[in-house]
This record gives sequence, C-alpha cells and structure tokens, in this order.
Amino acid sequence: MVEGIFGKKLGMTHIYAEDGAQVPVTVIGADPCYVVQRKTRERDGYDAVQLGFEEKKESRTTRPMRGHFKKAGTPCLYRLSEFRGTGLDDLKPGSRVSCSDVFSVGDYVDVSGVSKGKGFQGTMKRHGFGGGRASHGSMHNRGPGSIGQSSYPSKTFKGIRMAGHMGSASVTIENLRIVDIKPEMNVILVGGAVPGPVNGYVVIRKAVKKGSGGGKSEAPEKTAEK
Repeated sequence: MVEGIFGKKLGMTHIYAEDGAQVPVTVIGADPCYVVQRKTRERDGYDAVQLGFEEKKESRTTRPMRGHFKKAGTPCLYRLSEFRGTGLDDLKPGSRVSCSDVFSVGDYVDVSGVSKGKGFQGTMKRHGFGGGRASHGSMHNRGPGSIGQSSYPSKTFKGIRMAGHMGSASVTIENLRIVDIKPEMNVILVGGAVPGPVNGYVVIRKAVKKGSGGGKSEAPEKTAEK
C-alpha cells in the first residue's frame, strides 16, 4: 500500500480518552484519493503511484492535464503528487485510496503543509529577540540592534537574523499519533497540531523515525538518570 495520502485541515477540537484525559486533536478531511498514474520500475526506474485529491471543474483545467486525467479515467483534480509504497500492483489508474486503506488507529504519521503566512515581521516576533530597554528614552526597545561593522569589513554578513517575511513555508510535524479514524466521514483525528490554516492542504505520510503502530496516546514517561 502507498505510504501516504492527501488531506485538508478542517480545524481543531478535543476528545476524551478512556481514562478521562482531554486530548487535543486536528481534524483532517481525507476524501478518497484517485490513482492517476502508475510508475513502474521497468518503465520509470522506480515504483510509485501518482495520487490526485479534490475534484475541480474541467473548465479550470489545462488541456494537457485534461488528457492526463481522461487517460486515467478520473475527474479533474486539484492536487497531484507521487507516493511510494509496497504492493502497488493492485492500484490501477482510476481506482481510489481511502484513509482507512492506508492508516490505522495508533499509527504514527508525519504531516506536511504550508504554514500560515504572517507577512513582514520584525526581529522580536520573527526570531524572538529580547529587545532593548523600554525606559529612559532609549527609543530602541524593539530595534534589531547592531547588524553590521564599521570600516572593516564594511558589510553585513549573510545569514544575519533581521526583519523579513515570516511564515508561508513548508513545514513537517513528525511523529503525530492517529487518535481516531472515521471512514464513513472520511476524517482522520490526529493528536496535536498540524501546519497550515483551516482548509489548507496537507500530506499525511507514515512516520519515518518511529514505528507506525501500537503507541499510547500519551507521551512515554522519562526516567531520571542517577
């Protein structure tokens, strides 16, 4: 099966675990993805499937892409991306992949998305600078401080943390646990927060750095070293 699917962030809420603990979760709409193209090792050099997500009007699709979707026997779709996996021979163009086919409750996943854009921000908000003194007429309480040199080398080095554009960047949150799956609603409840605004697209993949199942809803206890 493929290693991941598309989803859309619907918002956040909370549920209660069996022990009564309140668990914050992100609700991700995971409508079935269409298999648009099959990549094979013999023809393309690797095994993967191209999945499409969320239907759109044909009038909003370019002619080349219309032919691409028509060949696969799928409606026109907004998002396209390739996913690798194992046992992909059963996934033919035109078939559909739902969230319950890929994930189970208790699996750990990595969720990728584009973070919220915050526009042009100063150094205190963007980098967490402490700022200068706010009394005695300093007039420099939110300034960036010294950013360059005098006679030598008379330039500002690359990488200096300064004010600038903040947010709207690709972000991946790792090792989030799937708390619940509602196949009848095409919804996944993921513990914790995921990047992006409401109705933002996300990609849910099986966790790379952690086992994909059998975990507890709460974080493991840390033992103090003696």
